[in-house]
Amino acid sequence: MQKKKRILLKIGSNTLTKETDNISRGKIEDLANQIAKLQDTCEFIIVSSGAIAVAKQFVKLESQRKELFVKQALASIGQPHLIRIYQEIFREYGLLTSQCLLSYSDFEKDQSKTNIVNTINVLVNNNYIPIINENDTVATDEIKFGDNDKLGALTASLLDVDLFIIATNTNGIYTKESIESGKPETIKLVEDFDALINEVVNSKSSHGSGGMQSKIEAAEVTKKANIETWIVNGLEDDFIINAFENKIPFTKIK
Repeated sequence: MQKKKRILLKIGSNTLTKETDNISRGKIEDLANQIAKLQDTCEFIIVSSGAIAVAKQFVKLESQRKELFVKQALASIGQPHLIRIYQEIFREYGLLTSQCLLSYSDFEKDQSKTNIVNTINVLVNNNYIPIINENDTVATDEIKFGDNDKLGALTASLLDVDLFIIATNTNGIYTKESIESGKPETIKLVEDFDALINEVVNSKSSHGSGGMQSKIEAAEVTKKANIETWIVNGLEDDFIINAFENKIPFTKIK
């Protein structure tokens, strides 16, 4: 049997909501449809944001506390709903899912790292797709520092995946000059990482807490682990399949 290509897909809130105020079931169907088509040659691990976005659809929390605590509470409410949506839709495509909640501190302890690797390997080997999110109720890093991009990169490195795909709301990384001229042009291939850093124009995403800067920092983590990173427009249907077939513009960081 040919070894399957192991892909870690990181999908942010902006992509999951299709830049609206609601989680898009259509986008999760698009993910399931693509994974089902690719399952003979690829195995997927998903790092998914979206818990807070789900909760905001039907909950308004009142609190005298800091905004951060409200977001943690929203994450706690939204996470089970997010996983339920994934489970329902993926099941329709014959795909099994599981939930894994991780914190950045887990990546600092050898025993925790070993446990993550062993658990995820068992899941993947038994045809389960792990859906990973940060444990926002106890950890605040994703809420504060960048929409799971770093979590995705650390997980990709730990699991030694073949490819790290960041689904975002642009056609990859644009040259600074093209953004300033109002005609965004995708940097298709990056071999000189230092030159790339100079091209980045930082902007926060509307629902997520990331932006292009956090994606570059994530790619830097996977680059050190010799993992190729693709930054692809996840708002488009079939974005993974089309990237494999080079039908769409996206950024490939070697």
